[in-house]
Amino acid sequence: MQVSIRLIPVALATALAFAAASEASAQQVVKIGQVSPISGPSAHLGKDNENAARMAIDELNAKGFTINGQKVTLQLVSEDDGADPKQGTAVAQKLVDAKVNGVVGHLNSGTTVPASKIYNDAGIVQISPATTAPVYTRQHFPGAFRTVASDTKLGSVLGKYATGTLNAKTIAIIDDRTTYGQGVADEFVKGVRGAPGVRVVGREFTSATATDYTAILTSIKAKKPDLIFFGGMDSVAGPMLKQMKALGITAKVMGGDGMCTDALGRLAGDGLGDDKVVCAEAGGVKGPQEKAMEDFRARYRKKFNMDVQLYAPYVYDSVMVMATAMQNAKSADPAKYLPALKAIKYEGVTGTIQFDQNGDIKDGALTLFTYRGGKRTKLDVVR
Repeated sequence: MQVSIRLIPVALATALAFAAASEASAQQVVKIGQVSPISGPSAHLGKDNENAARMAIDELNAKGFTINGQKVTLQLVSEDDGADPKQGTAVAQKLVDAKVNGVVGHLNSGTTVPASKIYNDAGIVQISPATTAPVYTRQHFPGAFRTVASDTKLGSVLGKYATGTLNAKTIAIIDDRTTYGQGVADEFVKGVRGAPGVRVVGREFTSATATDYTAILTSIKAKKPDLIFFGGMDSVAGPMLKQMKALGITAKVMGGDGMCTDALGRLAGDGLGDDKVVCAEAGGVKGPQEKAMEDFRARYRKKFNMDVQLYAPYVYDSVMVMATAMQNAKSADPAKYLPALKAIKYEGVTGTIQFDQNGDIKDGALTLFTYRGGKRTKLDVVR
């Protein structure tokens, strides 16, 4: 049988074209990792994060997302770290093995910090929408960023509010011994240190999984503080407020963003009281920016049939910032879009996003809240 030699180049050309098409097809999927606690006591916050990442990616895909003129499909790769450092490093390695193009997460400082080394060693960009522990960016990993203000600013602002506006003179501190809880409490102590006539009369510790706080609260009650600062999450703060009421503790309570949620009203029940709690959430908008935030919240509610819990707007903006950096750099390769991310200026639903040389958000805002009638009520946005 004789084979025409003219068929060989044709067959070869077809094979090469098929291989090129397959390669192009493989390059059309860009993977964005998202990590948060989808299980455990903070699952309501983790699901909030996952929803927001999915919402951003769905919107980008619906618009026809392109990089360097080529249409690509963004794919969400979501993992559950259970707010546990060990599980956090395990899922971080899983995302590295999955060859994600970037990671938005984690939520808790205690999981973000150890996971960040794994991403750094693999050359993967990480944007945390929730981590406030100063140590995260003080490691000076070139690909580590955050879209919320750190605890250094939060502690300073809350400290001034406690001693100035609330006129607290005797202050007790409780923290849950997590990286976040202890860190934010330490920064608050720095914020009140040196204020005239102010004394820290006691410091007690609990854990993120404890349910009975009677011993530490009894010890604190004996010291008659004007104000109690709690460093930890809403899942502990809520039951603790109930037990404070049962013990007849009337001191004001203050805390950071971990407890500053709409869910605190449900978790604390009648232990909340009106104007008893003052807390600060990293981020916040006012003036013309409020409409963009309200529009986001309405879209989120329509898509998921639930309200934003806490960090969703910052997760959404983190995905958008990462995607925009890829477009600006004309590449989804972290090494290529990293410089574009460092130089970015993005107008998001949470305000203007730019990063300093450490990866911290520039001029980060904080929102002060109290609770009235069981509902979170905004007091002010400060920068």
